[in-house]
Amino acid sequence: MPVKKEPLSGWGNYPVSESYILSPRYVADLKHYLPKDGLIARGLGRSYGDQALNNEHYVIDCTAYNNFLAFDEQEGILECQAGASLEEIISAFGPKGFLPMICPGTKFVTIGGAIANDIHGKAHHIDGSFVNCVLSFTILLADGSILTASREENSDLFWANFGGLGLLGVILTARIKLRKVETMYFRQKSVKIRNLDHMLETLNKLDHEFNYSVAWIDALAKGDKLGSGVISFGNSAKLNELPDKLKSEPLKLHSKGKLSVPVFLPSFTLNNLTVRILNRVIAFVQNSPKQFVHYEKFFFPLDAINNWNRGYGKRGFIQYQFVIPEENGRQHLVEILEMIAASGCTPFLNVFKRMGDGQGILSFPFKGYTLAIDFPVTKKLHDFTPKLDAKVLAAGGRLYLGKDAMLDEKMFKDMYPQYKEWLAIKQKYDPTGKFNSDIARRLGLGS
Repeated sequence: MPVKKEPLSGWGNYPVSESYILSPRYVADLKHYLPKDGLIARGLGRSYGDQALNNEHYVIDCTAYNNFLAFDEQEGILECQAGASLEEIISAFGPKGFLPMICPGTKFVTIGGAIANDIHGKAHHIDGSFVNCVLSFTILLADGSILTASREENSDLFWANFGGLGLLGVILTARIKLRKVETMYFRQKSVKIRNLDHMLETLNKLDHEFNYSVAWIDALAKGDKLGSGVISFGNSAKLNELPDKLKSEPLKLHSKGKLSVPVFLPSFTLNNLTVRILNRVIAFVQNSPKQFVHYEKFFFPLDAINNWNRGYGKRGFIQYQFVIPEENGRQHLVEILEMIAASGCTPFLNVFKRMGDGQGILSFPFKGYTLAIDFPVTKKLHDFTPKLDAKVLAAGGRLYLGKDAMLDEKMFKDMYPQYKEWLAIKQKYDPTGKFNSDIARRLGLGS
């Protein structure tokens, strides 16, 4: 089987690594690759940083390993290969009245990637992260054996894989629980937010009425407008709630993306002036008066624009996502937002949510507030992020490893002191460090 070497990046187009690409179609192919030195599985490349990069080593493209194996419609349990994507699952099972239980900001993620990053969505405070919909999975280990992992069987391997960045083996198949729905629509309520106090007050007031909530924040706002933006709440719509014009196709699927960013835009097109203008546009769009919206716009608004990541230019961007505890959360958020607004790093697409209790060993979420910010990559950003890291750590918080691109090893270990427990499991199942990646070497999780 031919092996080709090419530059790879994550969705943020930063950093870029030269990796050897392997493209298996069968388990036998995967086992054939095991003697190679240094492997990491890769799905659709929607992790933002270097999670699925392996400079001068091997990256296993798992996207062809995407078959559905079995479906129990009575229980809503799907067994599939790990290269299957949420988009493929929605397309196949949406017309039957099923949606994935946990949906992040894009449907173009594989089941293997969802496990490796323990993805979460707008209802984390209710539904938790992806681990809560996974019943079991099978995984190819470094010694060539294939194990089943669940809460009851090989439970240490099960929990270590959620947030484990694919560093314990190649996930082959998974049994996941889908959610039964009557329609593909959501009943939503949007509230224009004056400042951070209004944001937190509105969350506390309406969170108990809605399962889903997410806010957009203007990270350039200062003074009495600090934390201003729009917050949207939603619940899955019942059939009898829909207006007549939507009842005819209650399980309507998404259309394919029609808009596209065909080339990388010049870096100068995204600056504080253009971001302020775009912020006003986003605020107008987010503050929708529509009571019912299609799941596509509710969960995946950016998927409507193909290759939207090119809008940041060839320099690329990072998505910086952190979570901090609710205790003293307001004060810490004020200080962090003030730092970002004064940084000169052009923050864009700033998403704010409340999180519930966390699970797993290296899984990101815990009960608190999370903010995700896109930053174009500049020299100024390299100087700023360590200061922001220190501020997040001082607030009792940590960064999402599934999106990180710049965290250093010491700061990671301070944010995730449980890394020692994870390394012990890594030593048990992959003692020679067969599975490795750029982020693993950067954070001290690989060799």
